Amino acid sequence: MSGGARRDIKKVVLAYSGGLDTSVILRWLQETYRCEVVTFTADLGQGGEVEPARAKAELLGIKPENIYIDDLREEFVRDFVFPMFRANALYEGVYLLGTSIARPLIAKRQIDIVRAVGADAVCHGATGKGNDQVRFELGYYALKPDIKVIAPWREWELNSRTKLIDYAEKHQIPIAKDKRGEAPYSTDANLLHISYEGKALEDPWVEPDEDMFTRSVSPENAPNTATYVEITFKKGDPVAVDGVALSPANLLARLNELGGANGIGRLDLVENRYVGMKSRGVYETPGGTILSVAHRAIESLTLDRGAAHLKDELMPRYAELIYTGFWFSPEREALQALIDQTQERVSGVVRLKLFKGAATVAGRKSPNSLYRLDYVTFEADSVYNQKDAEGFIKLNALRLRLRAMAGNT
Repeated sequence: MSGGARRDIKKVVLAYSGGLDTSVILRWLQETYRCEVVTFTADLGQGGEVEPARAKAELLGIKPENIYIDDLREEFVRDFVFPMFRANALYEGVYLLGTSIARPLIAKRQIDIVRAVGADAVCHGATGKGNDQVRFELGYYALKPDIKVIAPWREWELNSRTKLIDYAEKHQIPIAKDKRGEAPYSTDANLLHISYEGKALEDPWVEPDEDMFTRSVSPENAPNTATYVEITFKKGDPVAVDGVALSPANLLARLNELGGANGIGRLDLVENRYVGMKSRGVYETPGGTILSVAHRAIESLTLDRGAAHLKDELMPRYAELIYTGFWFSPEREALQALIDQTQERVSGVVRLKLFKGAATVAGRKSPNSLYRLDYVTFEADSVYNQKDAEGFIKLNALRLRLRAMAGNT
């Protein structure tokens, strides 16, 4: 951003974790832009305390009234995670989009604060190589088209861990002891998942160390007896675990406990980033993996074939929209409306067996079930005339027979 443009910015809302990178960004904003900084820290269930970010911000000169720390766990699961799971969304067939789905909520809350405090700009700590810069900024612009965006990693010269630490020491920014050495990987966490990327994981041939994982035991060390769990759905959303009604965030937290204890939800993936490169990421999504299996199971009973197959056709497109940052796009909203309409009858209970890394369906039932034993039984029945299949098959074979008769086999 040019010097003149920098002078136009009087107040900026910074997405602030309290860690080394965003603490350096905070001081850099004060020094480079000479502007007032408002910090925003989101509790999305990432684990650990978020309150220390308040003390860190105050230490760096931020006024108490300019420090926002928000518990967004319920909103995150209810309004972002659950709608995504209604779609059975998987990016490139396997990734449950744990990082991707958190970004639009952070962007939304930042813009809310911009309006509340009369700020001119927003700032994030995403690098110029990754997807998150796109996700944050598409969200900002969709919600406030005239917002100014500051992306320090695209502006400054602090392009190494050593330079960041030198800058922090020069400006008396506290540095955690474990930050002085080279971190073995970078992480991002919320209530849905935790990701590990970079450095020690950059060679896709090298298996990650077992001590890296924080949310699950290894499948080999999981219990030798299976755990059974029942999940109740109402209109496509889970509402209870083992008959106990839970809020969205508490329900996902409970499934995380069950999944993690049974070694469920690990994924090692080489994915295609939106900016064009491939990257290797390792993920733990224990509760989300359970929920994905259970939701498909209840849909198998309650969704008409045409609706189910249409959803499956649209799912890759929907998942890609989330991955690439288009949560607030008209096409995602249109797809969501269609998906949500299909969920009106998706209610019932699914019983899952959790055992050594696998979540398998052990039973499902629904008052809206389209499964009819009197039609599918191998025993004698009075509702289905098997002779009807002959004409059905001949009509479907007609074009194939005509092609063969024309000699185009």
